[in-house]
Amino acid sequence: MADTPRYTVPGLSTQSGQQILDLLRRRLHALNELHLTLKHIHWNVVGPHFIAVHEMLDPQVDKVRDMTDQTAERIATLGGSPCGTPGALVAERTWSDYAVGRADSIAHLGALDLVYTGVIEDHRKAMAATDDLDLVTQDMLIEHLRDLELFQWFVRAHLESASGNLSTTSANTETQAAAQADQQARQQP
Repeated sequence: MADTPRYTVPGLSTQSGQQILDLLRRRLHALNELHLTLKHIHWNVVGPHFIAVHEMLDPQVDKVRDMTDQTAERIATLGGSPCGTPGALVAERTWSDYAVGRADSIAHLGALDLVYTGVIEDHRKAMAATDDLDLVTQDMLIEHLRDLELFQWFVRAHLESASGNLSTTSANTETQAAAQADQQARQQP
């Protein structure tokens, strides 16, 4: 945890600034982790849909890196000190490492659906927490959510059956989601 800032943006108390910094620090870690996870999948995806998934992920990686940079710059603007080191990320994260290695593209997309769900849910909580604190930060988080939700839709388009069922609906872990997605894909004609 960073020290309390000595200043923040005009019109915001340092106490409110600290609350926002705490939210943003966690979002910074989540976005850094998401960037690394997307690259991991990009490098480890195999199978008949390899090139489609491999190429779909590059723009997502770039946009998530931009989100990370925006978040770090907002932290600095608010008088904080962004920490993007691997040690800080690992020490403060509340989730486990991505659990899938080299695997079929549909399996990775199943696991990635759960990753996006976690990031989006936590981003929405942070957005809601800024309602009475800082609408500028909230606006940034809303912009991030717009893209994160779009990216999850891209992923889910591969996981949805013609009848509208999402293969990862009952999964609680990335490995379960990967297995369920793979199983549904094998059952489709």
